[in-house]
Amino acid sequence: MRSCEVHQRQRYWRGGVPLFPWGYYQQDLKRAIATMKYNNHPELGSLFGQWLALSWFESRIAQRLPLQIVPIPLHRDKLQTRGFNQAALIAEGFCRALELPLAPQGLVRQRATQSMFQLSVTERQANLKDAFRVGEGLQRQRWLLLCDDIYTTGTTARSAARVLRDAGYKVLGIITVAVGLPDQLAEPTVKATSIKDSVHSTTAP
Repeated sequence: MRSCEVHQRQRYWRGGVPLFPWGYYQQDLKRAIATMKYNNHPELGSLFGQWLALSWFESRIAQRLPLQIVPIPLHRDKLQTRGFNQAALIAEGFCRALELPLAPQGLVRQRATQSMFQLSVTERQANLKDAFRVGEGLQRQRWLLLCDDIYTTGTTARSAARVLRDAGYKVLGIITVAVGLPDQLAEPTVKATSIKDSVHSTTAP
């Protein structure tokens, strides 16, 4: 899976919801994520979280900002069927490695949504309309860092960040195990900024 690791993460740390991915969603990493989610191997979530934590630590992003990690939630029906939320397991491994606070119920998926694998960007946006609401356990004095397993178009990240920001919380960005290959992304055009510039321009009040 190491062959899938992203080595130029600064290209993703930009825009309204900057992204920090560990690897590309391809080959062995793609199969490992599927194994975790569909073949009942939740222990892989902790491993992915540790890998993300090491990469985050080495990147020195936002090292002086107080952070709290918020996993992207599953709807209760899907959670009951799968038995675990893979994003929460990844977030737990990340927080354990870096000794950061976790808000496992910080976001709630209040409406069941359909799988977005074959949906267009417009269909994804409609699918996620009013899907999230603010939960509990969030700390207003901290910057929130979202966590998920896969990032494709960014629709989920932007939808979740919008709900939190509308409620007055500060969202720094999102960490994910995998990101779609560059030619698969459909992120809106934004002015690119480097990791260094982004962190320097992001200061706690």
